[in-house]
Amino acid sequence: MRRICLQHGDHDGDSYLVALDKKTGRTIWKTPRENKTRSYCAPIIREIDGRTQMILSGSLCVASFDPRTGKRHWILDGPTQQFVASPVYNGKLVFITAGFPEYHILAIRPDGDGNVTDSHIVWRTEQGCAYVPSPILSADGKYFLLASDKGIASCFDATTGKRHWMERLGPHYSTSPVLAEGLAYFTSDDGVTKILRPAETFKVFYSNDLGENCYASPAISQGQIFFRSEQHLWAIGR
Repeated sequence: MRRICLQHGDHDGDSYLVALDKKTGRTIWKTPRENKTRSYCAPIIREIDGRTQMILSGSLCVASFDPRTGKRHWILDGPTQQFVASPVYNGKLVFITAGFPEYHILAIRPDGDGNVTDSHIVWRTEQGCAYVPSPILSADGKYFLLASDKGIASCFDATTGKRHWMERLGPHYSTSPVLAEGLAYFTSDDGVTKILRPAETFKVFYSNDLGENCYASPAISQGQIFFRSEQHLWAIGR
């Protein structure tokens, strides 16, 4: 099987998606992004509805492409101009949070074709949205969680969009929350990590202060959590 590198170039010019042969650098396919608007979203690739879908938000839309050919499966117009946070998928719905200049959270059915703007949005809200931090889902896909840039965290019922709680966790967030062993880790810009369990009731179980600012999302591997703060790289484990 041919190994490819996928790259998107959403900017204020001739934007595109491109697939390159990893060995030779040869262009396999290149698809134009017609709206020519900058965005910074990393896509996700999932097997959904019998299709391999590469889903990304950016360039004034949310869209799904076939990563083998560059053909677009479906597109949803907007809901805003610029995107940073990556989508997440719980096996039924795709969730996005954005953006600039307007803020939105959308839950989208990813089984459509063509333009699905008026047919495939399951729920949406404009409160507590994040621009930079990406959201997460609980392991069972039941809860959708995120922290806004301004430090407000929320937990939603992923299916209905009901907000279970909305609470301030910190002064500001640049990092994305992460999930491990059923717990969600939220690290604010001042280096304080609040640890919650995705649930209908808000409760902070633990809190840890690195003592210096942290703007990079933590990473978790083999029982350790890694933080890159302004002056140090930390590994914390049992």
